[in-house]
Amino acid sequence: MPRLTAWSAGTAIARIKPAFPAVTCTAQSDYLTGRYPESHGAVANGWYSREDAEIKFWKQSNALVQAPKIWDVARAADPAFTCANLFWWFNMYSTSDYSVTPRPMYPADGRKLPDVYTRPGNLRDDLNRALGTFPLFEFWGPRASISSTRWIAESAKLVEQKFNPTLTLVYLPHLDYNLQRLGSTSPAIANDLRQVDEIAADLVAFYESRGARVIVLSEYGINDVSMPVHPNRALRERGWLAVRDEQGLDVLDPGASAAFAVADHQVAHIYVNDRRVLAAVRDALEALPGVERVLCGDEKAAFRIDHPRTGDLVAIAKPEAWFTYYYWLDDARAPDYARTVDIHRKPGYDPVELILDPAIRVPPVTVGWKIAKRKMGFRSLLDVIPLDATLVKGSHGRTGEPSDDGPVLMSRERNLIGADRLASVEVFDVIGRHLGI
Repeated sequence: MPRLTAWSAGTAIARIKPAFPAVTCTAQSDYLTGRYPESHGAVANGWYSREDAEIKFWKQSNALVQAPKIWDVARAADPAFTCANLFWWFNMYSTSDYSVTPRPMYPADGRKLPDVYTRPGNLRDDLNRALGTFPLFEFWGPRASISSTRWIAESAKLVEQKFNPTLTLVYLPHLDYNLQRLGSTSPAIANDLRQVDEIAADLVAFYESRGARVIVLSEYGINDVSMPVHPNRALRERGWLAVRDEQGLDVLDPGASAAFAVADHQVAHIYVNDRRVLAAVRDALEALPGVERVLCGDEKAAFRIDHPRTGDLVAIAKPEAWFTYYYWLDDARAPDYARTVDIHRKPGYDPVELILDPAIRVPPVTVGWKIAKRKMGFRSLLDVIPLDATLVKGSHGRTGEPSDDGPVLMSRERNLIGADRLASVEVFDVIGRHLGI
């Protein structure tokens, strides 16, 4: 990454102790509130709602983060302060002044149409006219590519020119893709780094030309993995996880389950509805190959994740392992959404969504025909995702000490960093010092 490397020569660099779990929603909430999940409640990218008896992933309402955000604190200090948030998560209905975040349209005929949610609403039309429709299918799924990152960067420039916010938050997602698909040793990663380097450095130069103090920040490091772990299958085999038979397929029934896992990368929240089996569930999970430890009781408090949304148990994978959401015991009975890109319906995170099924012999023809049928108004399942979890080569989520393999923060404002080692929640203070609060 030659351009960012050259820029970093004039910066202070701090290594960050990753959030726990080291996943997008938790890390960003730590950064924006200066508090841990025990306070802000973003205990993962998704969790089980005990009231609704439903697992909810990738929800977007900012009210789900139960603590004041950096823009709330800054505005209280300076009523003229404004904030733009571009693609950081929990970005709908927030108290930030300007927002852009993915928000597909879901017509009743089953289609998923690319779109964004913006504040103000007419900003969406301005961005569509200038940049075209947001490339949603390049933002996530088998086609995920640099196109979405480029669109986000260009939209940030337009928002800056139109509104001149005091603080702008910009999320560039590209390095998440092949590092999970292929692992860090793949030759393809070098090209990904060059692509991000070009866009990020261009964005840095753009903001610095407008007098901005720029922070370059990452959320987590991604490490190579080779061992998928299936906690829900283990729970089902012991009779604790319940499913419903729906048209010959298995559908998870969390409300009827004695215990089930909500898997999220290398961490899984285990919800135990029948407290009589709590100890047995913990023993069963600890015995699974690939599980490093299982937190319970006061151990959750030690990890700063003891919140009502947190699982009764929290499993942590070994460095080379990661947790799937898979709960079926026979692929023929996998639910229909398992072979699709469906981040909201799946009861856990599924990185296999990044991979096109290698069993599809002529992908352009097969995928093109499925899409054509949908465009003609036919209900057609875009079932192109494999069920082979061993295809995933990279993951994240574990915490650890600051290191060269973890997240970093860089700024030319050397005196505002404070230390060369930061806790995730201390990023909030660094941003505040850059804002003069």
